[in-house]
Amino acid sequence: MAQSVLLVDDASFMRMMLKNILVGSGYEVAGEAENGAKAIEQYKALKPDLVIMDIIMPEMGGIDAVREIMKLSPGAKILMCSSMGQQSLVVEAIQAGAKDFIVKPFQPSNVLEAVKKVLG
Repeated sequence: MAQSVLLVDDASFMRMMLKNILVGSGYEVAGEAENGAKAIEQYKALKPDLVIMDIIMPEMGGIDAVREIMKLSPGAKILMCSSMGQQSLVVEAIQAGAKDFIVKPFQPSNVLEAVKKVLG
């Protein structure tokens, strides 16, 4: 069975790009969310194998969502998406429990490499 991924980004075109990369490589996109609060709801409902989460989003950002998901499920596998110049936020996200990060703009090979690494 394909490993399931929850995509969380406030930009729908970013979710679409990630979805195309992942589905094209045999992963299942279980759900999508546009902010951290919805990500937590989706995580509870779907229990995906992996969450790919943007850092900066309206309502609730990615780092707060990582903290909440880790409380619910300490073994959760979360991959952060960051834009250039967000290194300090990436460090904070990793400290909160994220396993790794990918940098926008996405290179399909980098995305897949990070996904494989986090999923083991």
